[in-house]
Amino acid sequence: SVSQTSSTEPGLLPGETVVREGKAAILFPSANEVFYNPVQEFNRDLTCAVITEFAREQLAQRGVRILIPGEKDRVVVRLSKEKNGNVDQETSEQPENKQQMEEEGDKKEFITASVGERCEVCQGLRVLEGLAASGLRSVRFALELPGLKSITANDYSAKAAALIARNAQHNNVSHILQASQRDASMVMYEARGRKERYDVIDLDPYGSPSPFLDAAVQAVSEGGLLCITCTDMAVMAGNSGETCYSKYGSVSIKSKYCHEMALRIILHSLDQRAAVYQRYIEPLLSVSVDFYIRVFVRVKTGQAVVKNSASKQALLYNCVGCGAFHLQRMGKKMSQGKHMKYSAATGPPVGPSCEHCGQRHQLGGPIWAEPIHDITFVQKVLSAVSGNPTRFRTSKRIEGVLSMVTEELQDIPLYYVLDHLSSTVHCNTPSMLQFRSALLHAGYRVSLSHACKNAVKSDAPAEVLWDIIRCWEKSNPVKRERLSETSPAHRILSKEPTLQACFEIREDANPQSRKRHLTRFQENPQANWGPKARAKAGGRISSELEDKRKQFQGKRKKQITDSSQLKSFPCKKFRKGTCTYGDKCCYSHELKEGTEEKMD
Repeated sequence: SVSQTSSTEPGLLPGETVVREGKAAILFPSANEVFYNPVQEFNRDLTCAVITEFAREQLAQRGVRILIPGEKDRVVVRLSKEKNGNVDQETSEQPENKQQMEEEGDKKEFITASVGERCEVCQGLRVLEGLAASGLRSVRFALELPGLKSITANDYSAKAAALIARNAQHNNVSHILQASQRDASMVMYEARGRKERYDVIDLDPYGSPSPFLDAAVQAVSEGGLLCITCTDMAVMAGNSGETCYSKYGSVSIKSKYCHEMALRIILHSLDQRAAVYQRYIEPLLSVSVDFYIRVFVRVKTGQAVVKNSASKQALLYNCVGCGAFHLQRMGKKMSQGKHMKYSAATGPPVGPSCEHCGQRHQLGGPIWAEPIHDITFVQKVLSAVSGNPTRFRTSKRIEGVLSMVTEELQDIPLYYVLDHLSSTVHCNTPSMLQFRSALLHAGYRVSLSHACKNAVKSDAPAEVLWDIIRCWEKSNPVKRERLSETSPAHRILSKEPTLQACFEIREDANPQSRKRHLTRFQENPQANWGPKARAKAGGRISSELEDKRKQFQGKRKKQITDSSQLKSFPCKKFRKGTCTYGDKCCYSHELKEGTEEKMD
């Protein structure tokens, strides 16, 4: 939990509290006038870790070496050209002693950048937090990230902007952090010039980031970093496919793989908007966490690469009966010597009905069908966090999530869920190790997914998965007489398996993250830990929200079944003067004083 200090601390106004997170001490009003969610500490810690490695790579090319407190000294050799014109790869090595480190630094003419210091005017990174609220994230950047030239913490709210300025002064980072009170889109649109662009843009809005994406892909520098959070998961996970299309240009589907699909929807939207300006994205890390998703992408410019955009997107066919899915690429590319030939894709990949259960298909997407992580970059972040565990309070969870990310099959979009496969045919569920072993014995690759606890991500086609389930059902039989002939279970089990599955446990079926018992999926951190209410100048939101929760708590259990209890509720038709039941009406015709005055 995040520690808080009472209002007796010097420099506080009446009713204010100090929230401490990382190295920052943030002033907060007692009323919910400025948005803050303590559960997203993991989000902020992960962002600091990612930007640190991004800064290490970027600044090494500019001759700057960053220093992180608590981290073992690392010398990153700058990219340099050899006589034959080839470019050396960036390397990271461990110096034997401090003297050697200084000699290496002098030899390569490195400038060192420390935490809390303003980096040289022409070499440091420029950071924009478009929707900063209290400024907590930006203050943490200023106190915990080296190599920064400036941080612009922007918010449209006047109270939020004033609080950001106070927090910058309270934490002694005003020399790096500037508060701004403007529309976030306008700030980014005005920074589209090559010399005005930001190296890092962080957008963590309340709800959808879609209104800001067009400006963001233009305002980020060449090879710069975009950090985007989406908390409108109900829309992105399939509850409102039409709304998802209007915001992101993609139709979401309610399915078991909805969380990874949400990641691929936002990546599709970013790439599509970047392509308008001859730019393209390279995803570095994409995670689904708690009640939100978070993506880190690098944005580059290149007309030739943008032509590949259509072949990176895919439509999705999802069976409503058994959950089998197929992807249909939007475009097709073929290599012809030094040139690429682009053409329309052929399809569809499915028939009128599902080949496994005979049910219809839903059409979703388009979604990003390429890898959603850069494993080399993720391993650098993971190595830095595990090597300096005291830097972040959520280091264990970061290590667990990133370890799972590195184990995922990068070339396999989406996943199946083991529980759903077995429940479709109404049989007992095999253990994860047994099912993974069966796939490995059959010659296929398989991995877990950080987005779902019981996910099965594999290059095996759906037919193989159902064959394994059929083999499992033979030793764990289902009462066939209870199955409807038109049900997916009956149609799947009526076919004999063409593959004889072996469920003998294999050593490689258990991934390292599982063997090491890493914190991959956290428990609920606190009561009511989900998305918070939108900030409002009037305050009192917290108490109103709590009263509303109590009012509707267990409302289904308290449903009225006895008509005599309805007399305690006023009759709406009588209040309008349209009730024709008179004394026989089951609702009350007694009007309250306030209601009588309105009727008069």
